[in-house]
Amino acid sequence: MLLEILQELHPDVDYATHTTLIDDRVIDSYDIIFLVGEIADKLDVEIPADELTPENFNSYAALNALVQRLDENA
Repeated sequence: MLLEILQELHPDVDYATHTTLIDDRVIDSYDIIFLVGEIADKLDVEIPADELTPENFNSYAALNALVQRLDENA
């Protein structure tokens, strides 16, 4: 489901291999706001403000790890 949310933003990006989404400006601050909302709505995982770091959004793997960690802590 997370991959589908990302593909809604930029369907042309290969999220499996792209590891510098923030660094390469593929994802911007508006995209992060969208992602946080969609993750909350579709995955029922709230991302707190202190987790809104470039490292957590720079790749699908990092974002997936964040969502998994937050989901386990809920």
